[in-house]
Parts: sequence; structure tokens; C-alpha cells
Amino acid sequence: MFDVLVYLYEHYWRPDAIPDPELLTRKLSAVGFEAEEISEALRWLNGLAQVAESDARSADPRSVRVYSMIELEHVGAEGLGYVRFLESAGVLTAALRERILDRALAIPGGPVSMEDLKVIVLMVFWTAGEEPDALILDELFAEEGERAIH
Repeated sequence: MFDVLVYLYEHYWRPDAIPDPELLTRKLSAVGFEAEEISEALRWLNGLAQVAESDARSADPRSVRVYSMIELEHVGAEGLGYVRFLESAGVLTAALRERILDRALAIPGGPVSMEDLKVIVLMVFWTAGEEPDALILDELFAEEGERAIH
């Protein structure tokens, strides 16, 4: 499923440029994706669209987000730390954080790997029409061993 999501990000510069689901399914099948992973990705994206529509209000900037045990177990301490890093860097709003958590919890199994969480973050930014700055994009795409520690 995550390969399909990355493919969509790389080939469609914005979500509204994606063709209707039937045509998109044929295109994705033609490039070699399996029907099940296409279906999972489209369901996941549909869920993201529903969550985005239901963003009724933003959290007070002074509020503190307390994570449930389910969130901690499914996303993991490292994943939640990464989300907190994005918030503290000022690139992630409370509404986007909640979308990320919702979509991470929608992934079966668990805990969600950091690589998969980064794809989720990327897709949330993409569907919101926001382009993270270059440093955040680098953080999302760089492999662990590729970073030089200064």
C-alpha cells in the first residue's frame, strides 16, 4: 500500500489531479501494482479525505496532547517523538497531527514503522496542499545511514 501512496505523490503534483478511482486503478495495475494494494491505498486515501473534512476546530495552542495507550502501542514512542519533533519545528499543526495519528491507527498491525509513518506524514501534507520546507522533505526521504551527524 505504501508503495502505491509514494507513487501517487511522485506522479500527481496535487491530489485533485488524480483521475477517478476506476481509471486510477487501471493505471496503477498497468505499472505493476497488485489489486489488493491498490484497493488498500485508495481506501486509506478516502479515509484521509474524510478525516480532513471533519476537522471542525483547531486545538488551543496552549493545550497539551496526551496520547492514549493504543496510540503509544500502535505508533510507538519513536513515531510519536517524530510527530512531536515536527510540531516543535513549527511545520505541523494540531489538525495535521490528528490526521497523521488517525491514518497511522488505520494501518493494520503495529507498531507502524518509521518509514511508513514518514509516508503517512508526507501524504497528509500532500492532501492538505502544503509543501513542507526542504529540511523536512529531506528528513522524510533520507535513509537512516545517509545522514551525517555534525
